[in-house]
Parts: sequence; C-alpha cells; structure tokens
Amino acid sequence: MAEEIRDIIQRVRALREIEGLSARDLAEEMGFALPDYQSWEEGGADFPIGALVEIAARFKVDLAELVSGKTAKLKTYCLTRAGGAPEVSRRPMYSYWSLAHNFHRKKAEPFLVEAGADTESKPLRLNTHPGQEFDYVLEGRILISVGGRELELGPGDSIYYDSQEPHGMKALGGNPARFLAFIF
Repeated sequence: MAEEIRDIIQRVRALREIEGLSARDLAEEMGFALPDYQSWEEGGADFPIGALVEIAARFKVDLAELVSGKTAKLKTYCLTRAGGAPEVSRRPMYSYWSLAHNFHRKKAEPFLVEAGADTESKPLRLNTHPGQEFDYVLEGRILISVGGRELELGPGDSIYYDSQEPHGMKALGGNPARFLAFIF
C-alpha cells in the first residue's frame, strides 16, 4: 500500500476516533455499507473520492487537508495553472486532479478526471456517495451509468445527478476521456 494511502487512512481514523465513533457508527451515519467502509479504512480498497469529500465535510475539514495533511489557506481565490493541479487519488480506472486544492471551506469539490482508454474493456465500477455531481466532458467520449441508465456523452455534453444513485463511467472509442467533475 502506498504511503499516501496509509496517511489518508490514518487521518480518517484519527478524525473518527477523536469524536469517539466506531467504524460502524461512522459508516451508518454516512450511509456507507459497513464492509465497504471497513475495507477502505483497513487498506483493502481505496476510499472513493466521493466518500472522502463527504468524510471531510462530516468532520469539517477541507478535502485537501484530509488527503494531503496540509491545511488549505486561500480564502479569496485559488488559481490552478495548466498542469499544476495536484493529483488527489490514483485509481486503476481514473485519475483525479483537484482544481481548487488550496481553497478554504469550499462549497463544492471541482476535479479534472481522466478515464483511461483501457476502461472501455472493463466492466463499469459503480459507486455511490451522498450529495450531487455535475460532469462536463472536455475530450473523448464516455459511457456513464446513473441509476441503471446508460448514456453516452461527448465533448460539450454534461450531466447533473444525485450521486446517491449508483454511478460509474468509462472511456469509449479506445481513447482516454477527460471531464470536469464537481461534487456538491
């Protein structure tokens, strides 16, 4: 397990324990399946980005602080130059870059997301998390499944949905796809 993932797990566990919550208590409160949450906290599976957003909100810490251990300090604006966004989570199917990583008390989490070309041949991995999500396709084509419906999106297409519905996406056409994802 990568050191970065171990650090995230330790920070989540510390926040939970400071408030005297068991893993079961937090999973139930957040609406996570207990086996999934235990697997995340034990390092058997990566925390989904949506779950980290919700955990950060629950404990009133910025996502940047939960992920990096550094406190976000910017309150007026956060400028992210092309190629300068820090990668938040490295997952086999997606890469995420935080576009407002150092802004304090964000009301939404904006990400640049890339679904690799190899995702087309893999089954969709569905996940859920509290809140809502808006995705806007920049490059390539994606297949997105939301609440049991599959939709194809291309450059300029967008979708807004209840992220408590099972959802997932993958690139189409043998090429990677890049999209903006905003989690509220």
